[in-house]
This record gives sequence, structure tokens and C-alpha cells, in this order.
Amino acid sequence: MFDLTITGGTVVDGTGADRFRADIGVKDGRIVEIRRCEGDDPGLSGEAAHTIDATGKVVTPGFVDIHTHYDGQVSWDDTLEPSSLHGVTTVVSGNCGVGFAPVAPGREQWLIELMEGVEDIPGTALTEGITWEWESFPQYLDAVEKRSLAVDFGTQIAHGAVRGYAMGDRGARNEAATEDDVALMARIVREAVEAGALGFSTSRTEAHRAMDGQPVPGTYAAERELFGLGRAMAAGGQAVFEVAPQGTAGEDNEASMRELDWMTRLAAEIDRPVSFAMVQNSGAPDLWRRQLDCAGAALERGVQIYAQFAVRPFGMLFGFPGYHAFTHRPTYRRLAAESTREELGLRLADPAVREAILAETDLPAQPVPLFDGLFALIQHSTDKIFAIGDPPDYEPTPEQTVAAIARRRGQDPLAVMYDLMLEADGTALLMLPFFNYAAGNHDAIYDMMSHPAAVSGLSDGGAHCGLICDASYPTFMLTHWARDRDRGPRFSLEYVVRKQTLDTATLFGLSDRGVIATGKKADLNVIDLDALTLHAPRMVYDLPAGGRRLIQGASGYDATVVSGVVTRRHGSDTGARPGRLVRGVR
Repeated sequence: MFDLTITGGTVVDGTGADRFRADIGVKDGRIVEIRRCEGDDPGLSGEAAHTIDATGKVVTPGFVDIHTHYDGQVSWDDTLEPSSLHGVTTVVSGNCGVGFAPVAPGREQWLIELMEGVEDIPGTALTEGITWEWESFPQYLDAVEKRSLAVDFGTQIAHGAVRGYAMGDRGARNEAATEDDVALMARIVREAVEAGALGFSTSRTEAHRAMDGQPVPGTYAAERELFGLGRAMAAGGQAVFEVAPQGTAGEDNEASMRELDWMTRLAAEIDRPVSFAMVQNSGAPDLWRRQLDCAGAALERGVQIYAQFAVRPFGMLFGFPGYHAFTHRPTYRRLAAESTREELGLRLADPAVREAILAETDLPAQPVPLFDGLFALIQHSTDKIFAIGDPPDYEPTPEQTVAAIARRRGQDPLAVMYDLMLEADGTALLMLPFFNYAAGNHDAIYDMMSHPAAVSGLSDGGAHCGLICDASYPTFMLTHWARDRDRGPRFSLEYVVRKQTLDTATLFGLSDRGVIATGKKADLNVIDLDALTLHAPRMVYDLPAGGRRLIQGASGYDATVVSGVVTRRHGSDTGARPGRLVRGVR
């Protein structure tokens, strides 16, 4: 008796091999039988408690997203949306040097403000939602292990939290670490990996700053500190050293190449993978090629260096529900303060209100945020801003920019921007791509995706709640890169599936998943590929304390299965929570 069978589907098994029709039998959370549908084959060898007819559908492994920020959300949300909406069955958190463990008593708010500044997760939501059942990193893992989730959750130990715990204010201020500091941090990192951390993460880019404007602790760490922590990580188990390098945001292009030097030497010494964030920036549009050439040469020598790349342009979404160009106009501020969300959309559509806001100048920026510079950037980037549309178009042409539309209409670009944001009852969003769009197309991303040293990452699931919604990468890869792209070459479905299953699972040593094979964990998707559709992102207000976040759904996922249990069926949550903490190999 099988617990579950999936019959008649076209299996894309995650290895990159050609697809085939087969029946799959699942028992006790594992794939126990795969029977190809050939000739007079009688099918699987037993009955099933539950059966999914996958005829005409594609069956894939569950997707493994290695770059998320659910470190706090895991305390209050057992669905871990939006990742779980897109066939993701395993997430890896704790990226970019920020996390919530270890934490010294009394320093919880400091970690919250660090995460809020770097990842744009509302501090009020983190304050209300995090349970703080831990001090040490092993205690954090134990707290997560008590949770029953819709997906499996693994995490890394973050440099910022380690520095703040071991060095206090000196660590927070990025002061140089002493020998004793490094030794203490090394003990903490090794203890974390021995307890099950999947890796160690650090951020060195100037773009990552806490709410008070201070760089993430570890931004300026010396090689002695980085190598000491890398050696400790390797001594603890089979973990990954993850880096957001200097120059990632285009602040110092040559620094990116200098970073590759020490990362390569570290990977060679500790014999563990080093993975770094890589995007194309318009100031040096071919720098990523040099980075991949270096990483590829290292791989050929047996040194494990991998670039995490984004599968579509990396930037920001904005509109009246979030950040936008008119945030500091007096009339907008007044209406936003005295209106409900529903009322605000209606009032902004009033022609007199529109005329007043467009005629006004900005008031001084208000003290919070860190993001105030974005408003001026939006106002002066109309030649780079696009209406994202529904379904969303992430590879628009130059004729679709706000400035181009304004020229055709004979209007002011800011007036056009205002009108575009008024669509969909004032909830429409526009897109400003910062990275991976220097040439106005996806050709550079195609080349990144083709490279053996590049691994799919940077979705930032759970983070950038008011600016970015890229946890939908898996659906975008299937639709855009394997089916719909018409402005350049596409990939085979087999290749696209492998890039987010076997390849991502293998990087983190998760050898029990990522492929459809007997004995492997029964994490599976049944997908109506012809009907698969990525929905437009939208703002919702469901975080603790009423915090807002962008969410993006999809249709066409007939079923998602975690450990043999159906967690989503025809786009709806079943309420099943088979997901658990994933501990690394000691």
C-alpha cells in the first residue's frame, strides 16, 4: 500500500535528463517506486491511499530556494509564503550576514533594526512576531524544530549576529576583531554548524546598512577574521560560506574582483563551497563575465566557487500602496495620514487631488527611513521605469518606459507615472530595474544561467517587503525561460528544472532531495505547464502589527508535495504541515 501515487505524469526528474512518462509511488515520505508508462506495463505494484492523476501534467522535484530571509517569519508563519506559492519545498535562510541568533539578552531590538535596514522587513512585525525562545544558535535551531511548516527550513549562521554577540558594541561598530574576538566567534560558528547550520554568511557591500545607517557588522572584516570563521565552519561540518561581496551594488567595481581572490583562496584551503552574490550593474556591464571567468577557472581546478545570480532584472517595485515618487508631496502626506487604504485610492483619483500633487514640491524627508533617497531616484528615472502589467512583463522594451509613454501622449512623465499607478483602483505597480538590465534585455541573464559556476539564488523570499517580490523565481523560470521568452533564446524545461532542484540542493549538501529517484525524499510538484501563469505582485497587510508586504501568486500548480504529503492543491493551502527544520551534515 502506497501513501500516495502520482500517475501518468511527464516526469522531469531534476537531473537534466530527458523527460519521460511514469507513475510514482510514495511511502513514509520517500519515493519507493517509479514505473515508466511503456507498452503494456501494468503500472505500480500496489494500491494507494491517495492518488493524483497527472496525465498531461509535468511532475518535477520540489524546488530548493537557497537565498531567503525567513529567519523571523518562521516564528509566526507556518506557510512561509510567498515561496510556498511557487513549488518551493525547501528554503535556506540566514543569508547576507543578518539573522537572529545568537542574541545576547537585551540586544534583540538591535538585531531587528539590522534586519529591517538590510532587508526591508517591518521592524514592528519582527518585534511583535518573533518569539525569542533562544540565546545561542543551537537553541534557535531547537526552537524552529518545534515548528510544523508547509516547507522544509534550513538556515545559516550570520556574521552580523555573531559579531554583535561576541564583541558587543565594538562588533556592531565594525571595529577590528582581536585574536580573542576571532577565537570566540570561531567557537560560536563551529558550534552552530555542529548543531546543524547549513552555512555561514557575511555581507561586505556598502549597500547593506542597519536602520541607523551603520554598515552590517563584518563589512570591513580583515582576512584573518574571515579565514578564522571559514576554518571553524569547515571544522563543524559540510557547510557553505556565503558572501555578499564588496562591489555587489556597483559601489566599487574592482573590489568585486579583489573579493574573488580571497574567496578562492579560502575555498581552496577549507575545501568547502564559497557562494557569492553576483549581478550586472550598468556602470560596469561586463564585470559579471570576469567574475564568472574567475569562478569557472577555480572550478576547473577543483575549487568550489559559485556565483548566485538573479534569474530576472533585480530592482524595485513601487506604487501608491508602497514607496513612490509623490510620498513627500504635502497633499499626499495629508491624505495618507487621514484616509483608509480604500479611501486613499479613491481620493488620489480625484482630478483636483491629482493636479495638486503634481504641482507641489517635496517636503523635507521624514526621519525614518533609510529609503528616503529612493523617492528622488524614482522621480528622475522615468526613462528606466516600466509598468509591470498583469500578467507581469519582466523583459519590456524601451517603448514601454514611462518616459516613452509620456512622449507619445505629449504629457509630463510624472503625470504619466501618477496615472499608471492609479490603475487597478490605485494598486498598480511600476518596475525600476537596477541590475541585470543594462542592455534592456535578458541576454546577460541567459549567459549567467548557462554558466557552470552560476547557481540560481537571490530570490530574497521573506525580505524587501515593500520594494521587491522575487520569491516567484521558480514560476518565472518555468514560464519565461522554458516557455514564453520571445526576445532571445530559451532553455529546455529539463535544464530549468535542474537549475532549481539538483543544483541548488547539491550546493548545500542536501543529497536526499532535488531529484525524482527511488529512495529520495518525496518532495514533488505536479504542474499544468500550459496553464502555468505568474500573477501580478500586490500589496497585502498581513504581517504582525498590520505590516505590509508584497505578495505574488501563480496558477497552474496542481499539487505540491512535501515529504509525501500534499501541502497545496490547485493553488490552495491544504493545511498540511509536514515541513521541518533541515540540519546540515556534521
